[in-house]
Amino acid sequence: MIRGSVGDAGSPLARFTRTSELVAGQVIGAYSTSFGLATSLLGKRHRSHVRNIYALVRVADEIVDGVASEAGLSRAEQRAALERYAEDTHLAMRTGFSTDLVIHAFARTAREAGIDESLTGPFFDSMGTDVQETPDALAVHTEDSHASYVYGSAEVVGLMCLRVFMRDSEVTDADRARLEAGAKQLGAAFQNINFLRDLADDTDRLGRGYLGVDGRLTDADRDRWVRTVRAQLADARQVLPLLPVDARAAVRSALALFQDLTSRIDRLPAEELYRTRVRVPDAVKLQLASRAVVTTLREGRR
Repeated sequence: MIRGSVGDAGSPLARFTRTSELVAGQVIGAYSTSFGLATSLLGKRHRSHVRNIYALVRVADEIVDGVASEAGLSRAEQRAALERYAEDTHLAMRTGFSTDLVIHAFARTAREAGIDESLTGPFFDSMGTDVQETPDALAVHTEDSHASYVYGSAEVVGLMCLRVFMRDSEVTDADRARLEAGAKQLGAAFQNINFLRDLADDTDRLGRGYLGVDGRLTDADRDRWVRTVRAQLADARQVLPLLPVDARAAVRSALALFQDLTSRIDRLPAEELYRTRVRVPDAVKLQLASRAVVTTLREGRR
């Protein structure tokens, strides 16, 4: 029984919320070992909140990236499913309850951390562009549409996590602006490197050209995007000291992981990216995470 899994103490709503957060944690475990490892380095007060954000984002992404299509939904039905998911999310954010366990978990986080529709609205807007009617040819993003898509699909997710991390902290307006800029850069870097590593799937299966290339990506194109990602990661790294200590190791670990991933992509011919999804070996992930923890502990002692 669920009650036996989550404990009997507390109100029915508290039990339901704990159950919803168990489900959100399962989503992370099923879809991302890297993100799961990073969140395990978060302080306890942040951990479930960031998992709740990830779970909602993951489900929305699955609606537009093939699961709904594989189930037999038309493009119009996928758009309708996403719109219902967005409506249910925003209703739960206002009321504090949803029968959808992932949405309920996210709503709890949103209400506690001050995440509002100024962030979730752009997120669902970007997801919606992935299920617009498109011609048979590759749907190539322009520089402007790429920037808009990355803001909604990734930068706002960084800002959501930042609101979790800083919800109990007092910071100056100047520092908050720096933190927000860093969170956006980190989200953008993660998204752009994922566009490079998922090049084959995005191009061949989904028919999307996120990197603004009409045709095959060249080595020069790859080099340009690698430089962009490295600059974004460097900008994000600058604001690490402004984060609470109990969030720093996780963010530092994620930065290191994506830096390593970027280097691996940089060493491959662009054409190889259409045949290989680059990954960081698990042993290397653990090494990077361990270094992040040690560095953060040393900072805490100073």
